[in-house]
Amino acid sequence: MKTTPFTEKHVSLGAKMCDFAGYNMPIEYSGIIDEHLTVCNAVGVFDVSHMGEFWVKGPQALAFLQKVTSNNVATLSPGKVQYSCFPNETGGIVDDLLVYQYEPEKYLLVVNAANIDKDWNWCVSHNTEGAELENASEGMGQLAVQGPKAILALQKLTSINLSEIPYYTFTHGEFAGVKDVIISNTGYTGAGGFELYFYPDEALKIWNAVFEAGAEFGIKPIGLGARDTLRLEMGFCLYGNDLDDTTSPIEAGLGWITKFTEGKNFINRPMLEVQKTTGVTRKLVGFEMVDRGIPRHGYELYSADGEQIGHVTSGTMSPIRKIGIGMGYVKPEFSKLGTDVFVDVRGRRLKAIIAKPPFRK
Repeated sequence: MKTTPFTEKHVSLGAKMCDFAGYNMPIEYSGIIDEHLTVCNAVGVFDVSHMGEFWVKGPQALAFLQKVTSNNVATLSPGKVQYSCFPNETGGIVDDLLVYQYEPEKYLLVVNAANIDKDWNWCVSHNTEGAELENASEGMGQLAVQGPKAILALQKLTSINLSEIPYYTFTHGEFAGVKDVIISNTGYTGAGGFELYFYPDEALKIWNAVFEAGAEFGIKPIGLGARDTLRLEMGFCLYGNDLDDTTSPIEAGLGWITKFTEGKNFINRPMLEVQKTTGVTRKLVGFEMVDRGIPRHGYELYSADGEQIGHVTSGTMSPIRKIGIGMGYVKPEFSKLGTDVFVDVRGRRLKAIIAKPPFRK
């Protein structure tokens, strides 16, 4: 398995380790519920150094990104971040990603760890514009410091005014005595906080500084288990569960990042434009359990009349709400808020209700 700059640290702290996307990653430390609540109420630190990072540079950078991503990159300016996806040629999604505009002709793409090679090959094979591409995934470490007290902890470590970095914007500068750290007001938890990007040889220095600064706020290391429950309470999609090569952004409710702007001829635009206009045969929805039970990926969904109408893509017991919550694809006529649906949990049909995320208020 691959390692991150923090793997030995996780092991020394007693984390439960597991293979995730080919990396030896921490799943939990003190327990998923405890870690989940720590992020919601205080501050927690995720090692996300396994994520992929690609630089896209040069005069053709914008033209290339306008073709391979669904969102309108032309609306970005230096310091701005955009959520987007790579549409494939058959109506599905290669991956979802973040696009950072670093400079007018310099962008950083942050992609999912499991898809680094796939995404890189996709970008290289579709780079007919001649943009300068660099796979920096092995040369970058990343920590996500998340929670309502994250800003209080991190502000001790930089002269940059973190309160002046709005959501989905970033800056770069000195942090914890380390130069050229990217400080991004982004995250996958819905609890606020920042993501830090840095060179791997500075990783432990930054880790130690962050934990020292956060000690008074109850800072804890957080594993991937709580990362999943946190994102699901917010209704954030997970590639491989809620999104994949067969799910279109329109079906997944990502029409807001699929821009049919004049002149933006992204891959498979005509097919997605038809879906936007005429509708789709399934929709991604959120739901809350009425009966006691935990929905899981792959469970079938049924109507009140016993018709199979779809399947669960993500599900868990909400640590905040103490009820089962989930996401799944259903036929459009069953996607209206308040509709009763039934989850087949090991042969038992348990009642749920279609609800709009976030599930954590």
